[in-house]
Amino acid sequence: MSTTLLARLAALSSAPGPGPVAAAPVPPPAPEAPASPETPASPPAPEVLADRPDGTVVRSGRRVAKAHDPACAPRDLAARLRVAAHPRLHGILLTPLPVTAPDGFLTRTDDGRLLTRWPYGSPVPPDDPDAAPWEDAARLLAALHSVDPRQLPAPVPPMRGPAKAARAMARMRAATTGGPLPAPLRAASGAVERAWALLPPWARAATAGPPRPADRPALLCHGDLHLGQLVRHPAATGPWLLIDIDDLGLGDPAWDLARPAAWFATGLLAPDIWSRFLAAYRAAGGPAVPPGDDPWPALEPAARALTVQTAALAVAKAAAAPRLLDDIETAVLDACARMAPVPPDADGSGPERPPHRGSSRRPDAS
Repeated sequence: MSTTLLARLAALSSAPGPGPVAAAPVPPPAPEAPASPETPASPPAPEVLADRPDGTVVRSGRRVAKAHDPACAPRDLAARLRVAAHPRLHGILLTPLPVTAPDGFLTRTDDGRLLTRWPYGSPVPPDDPDAAPWEDAARLLAALHSVDPRQLPAPVPPMRGPAKAARAMARMRAATTGGPLPAPLRAASGAVERAWALLPPWARAATAGPPRPADRPALLCHGDLHLGQLVRHPAATGPWLLIDIDDLGLGDPAWDLARPAAWFATGLLAPDIWSRFLAAYRAAGGPAVPPGDDPWPALEPAARALTVQTAALAVAKAAAAPRLLDDIETAVLDACARMAPVPPDADGSGPERPPHRGSSRRPDAS
């Protein structure tokens, strides 16, 4: 992240209200000193919460500012922000803060990078997996999927989950071509390619319109659900809310259940956690799976796609390092290798899921 971008994000996150925000020098961290009536406490130094090519987040006190993926479409992001700010989504999604006017939630840097501002929420503790709010995540997804898209500001863009899977495949191909590659990684990339080719077109972002099977309605979806997408707001004491609306849109709600389903099927999520998550989703009236029947015909196409996406990212990262796949990445790759062609009348649901092995480990979602 450049100093200029850090300064702009720091200024945006620390601004008291909407209005033009110019970049300001970022003060260096100073030793903490007790405040006194004569000496008011100085504002906290900006803290970088995330810095990746597809997004940078900076916190200043009770607010954060985000620089979005440079490839993000401005019109689609503006539409997603209007949805997130709609009263129908209160209590489900973290509400964006205005930056340019009471209803202006998007601004830009001089070079066109899209910026937004949000309240700060405390994330899921990474060192306490037993406290992970799986049931809360399930209930939030059920509420999100139950929102009638016709009540929302139009147009609602398509959910970007399958498009991100396609980007993961492109990243793997770029990392594994044009140079020497260890034989195990070359074999791994071939297994991922074969599994990718078995997916239905909608799960590969190869169809127009909202990504979904032809026999399922297009509902409001998060598009990239994992535990890093939940925060408590107000911080530490408030309810859990969903964050990161970059992939929000219309599509198959099964996609939002697909990552934990894929982790369970590949042995990376303990069966009891998966059962709790699924039971909470069903109890909250979530429409992605039938109330009492086998959930896998509805979940399997998306779970397969998320498995392939995770494996593609693993191969890309290993090739760039360079290194071989670790045990967790190998488990995901093995699931890709077990994928079989689906019956022509199953619309991509597949005849069976890979067996689970009962672990609670989880692969990197990014």
